[in-house]
Amino acid sequence: MSFEIVTDSGSNLPESYIEEHGLHILPLTFIIDGVQYQSYLKGQHTDLQQFYTMMREGKVITTSLPNLAEAEALMQSILDAGKDVLYLGFSSGLSGTFAAIEIIVRKLQEAYPERRVMAIDTLAASGGQGLLVYLAVKAAEEGGSFEEVAAWVEEYKFHLAHWFTVDDLMFLFRGGRVSKTSAWAGTMLNIKPVLHVDDEGHLIPVEKVRGRKKSLAALVKQMRTAQDFVAPLSKQTVFVNHGDCVEDAEYVAALVKEEFGVEDIHINYIDPVIGAHSGPGTVALFFLTNKR
Repeated sequence: MSFEIVTDSGSNLPESYIEEHGLHILPLTFIIDGVQYQSYLKGQHTDLQQFYTMMREGKVITTSLPNLAEAEALMQSILDAGKDVLYLGFSSGLSGTFAAIEIIVRKLQEAYPERRVMAIDTLAASGGQGLLVYLAVKAAEEGGSFEEVAAWVEEYKFHLAHWFTVDDLMFLFRGGRVSKTSAWAGTMLNIKPVLHVDDEGHLIPVEKVRGRKKSLAALVKQMRTAQDFVAPLSKQTVFVNHGDCVEDAEYVAALVKEEFGVEDIHINYIDPVIGAHSGPGTVALFFLTNKR
């Protein structure tokens, strides 16, 4: 392969997959009690159960961009090795990461005019971004050229459905996604929001349901209205990500398998940077459809 795919830890891909496919990850940063941590470190396992336990215990966690000097050095090392760089980034509608990395990409393109350096805003997050990267890597490994893979991502990113629900509205309130009144009222009435990521990469509330099981079932309900885009749902790869609630993620996966016959379902954690805003108990479902 004459090019390397680079993404960031907002893609929430499992460490085993990253290692197996030699994927390059720019780690985003989270801060606990004034100490900075990177959400992905090559060769090191992140204890995500401990992270979510700290959130449940009331630790306030803030987030930041990746180390930009390290990001530039990584991309430069790929270019120095004679390969091109395709960066697939975390939604600009949710983070400043893409804008910062895009500046680096432009700088490197000027410094290496003989090489191709491109940044694509996936307008996606978590397993949505991860699924696009997963499918892009697959296309590249099957012989897709730089131009073909980039064009595929630009087209298919608008067909990537993201459906989320959270267990505690207060985390969305802290992130500015809902008002304090809505968060308190929702908590008192056991209201669970169902949200999606729109074509501009923003997280948008769509409906409210009462009770945890109904909110999980509501994610699967959205698949019923989906139109087959590339292939029937039964033939697709589906991602389910969670904030330290694997039983709920498995419940959603079982519903998807039962109703749609999907066999290729990948379950993984939501990383600390996204989890800091969505909170423990978040469950998210990702698949390709005709329209987000």
